[in-house]
Amino acid sequence: MKNMKKYLLSIALLVTVCISAQAQFSLGIKGGVNYSTINTDNLKSSSVAGYQAGLFARIGGSFYLQPEMYVSSTGGSFNSDDNSYSAHVRFTNLNVPLLLGAKFGPESLNFRIMAGPIYTSILSNNFSNTINAAYDDFGHYRNSTLGYQAGAGVDIGPITADLRYEGNLTDINPDFGQRQNLWALSVGFKFF
Repeated sequence: MKNMKKYLLSIALLVTVCISAQAQFSLGIKGGVNYSTINTDNLKSSSVAGYQAGLFARIGGSFYLQPEMYVSSTGGSFNSDDNSYSAHVRFTNLNVPLLLGAKFGPESLNFRIMAGPIYTSILSNNFSNTINAAYDDFGHYRNSTLGYQAGAGVDIGPITADLRYEGNLTDINPDFGQRQNLWALSVGFKFF
């Protein structure tokens, strides 16, 4: 009988921990738009609109860890001061951010802030320019970069929305000091 009480108490404790852990974990999908710019030495640059779509998980309560994985489209356009040279590049990326955050308010409506590193693997790029020989020097892009994200968001029940800034810690093209940065707006849905 004494062993039975220990087993029942252990099972009750295990069930309580599992229920608590599940309440502190959510998984969802997200999608949105971004506006990216590649800053380049000695050239004027302009922003390009892109997309992002993928998955996220949120682990924790008031303070949380949010790993994500999503595909995105980014890029930039460049022009020389005298408009004798112009180029356009588009990237398809696999992004893996790992964000630390804090949320404020009740579960049904809370506000969040978050920041953390992001690893970006470039799956493909499409580079076009007005001078074909420029690709030999200008189009040498890295296969991956390391950056950071910081932003804010809101959760309304299972719906979540984020606005984030992303900057790069590494040059996407070290030969010309090209760094990509972007603003992203996304909306997601938490399954549980």
